Amino acid sequence: MRIFAILWFIVILGSPLAAGEKEDVQAIINGQIEAFQQDDFVAAFTYASPSIRSMFGTPENFGKMVQRGYPMVWRPKDVRFLDFESTPAGLIQSLQIVDQSGKVHYLRYFVVSTSKGWKISGVQFINPAEFSA
Repeated sequence: MRIFAILWFIVILGSPLAAGEKEDVQAIINGQIEAFQQDDFVAAFTYASPSIRSMFGTPENFGKMVQRGYPMVWRPKDVRFLDFESTPAGLIQSLQIVDQSGKVHYLRYFVVSTSKGWKISGVQFINPAEFSA
């Protein structure tokens, strides 16, 4: 009985933090997508992790990569948040994005904690056959 009470206490304390993290991550992703929609690559770049910022060097290079490699993120028709996962390496948020032509894409955003808060450290395409929405 005592172990059950301890486990219940941990679950109760852990739930608000996980919910807060999920809201924070979704706000970060929304913020970056909104910046892309306005072609504000400087603002979009602020949501990127230090490793991503180092990889691309400038907001302009980052913006060009997104326009070419992730056009559905640059100009989405619809964005839906799906699964959220907390891992020892960081947070993972899956999205369903519909592009301007109506094609559905599934992406997984990786988010890490930095000295400046949560930052996006990568985006991965998900094979729809492997994804459970």
